[in-house]
Amino acid sequence: REAPIPKMLVPCLLRRAILTVPLVFVVALLVTEPVRADQEAGTAIPAESRPCVDCHAFEFMQRALQDLKKTAYNLDTR
Repeated sequence: REAPIPKMLVPCLLRRAILTVPLVFVVALLVTEPVRADQEAGTAIPAESRPCVDCHAFEFMQRALQDLKKTAYNLDTR
């Protein structure tokens, strides 16, 4: 004879399943890489002709610092 399932366990398991299924779906969407129609096989830009990520990050940080300096100056002059 099997033990009866407690009445509170069924809603708990149902709620957990309802929350887990969308979570797994969202994680799967985040992990998979989207396929673009304009990207064809063999059209990748070689690494030698691409600027490095560090250069882009450095330039971005320089521009952000200049913007902050301008904003600080404008606030000081007001």
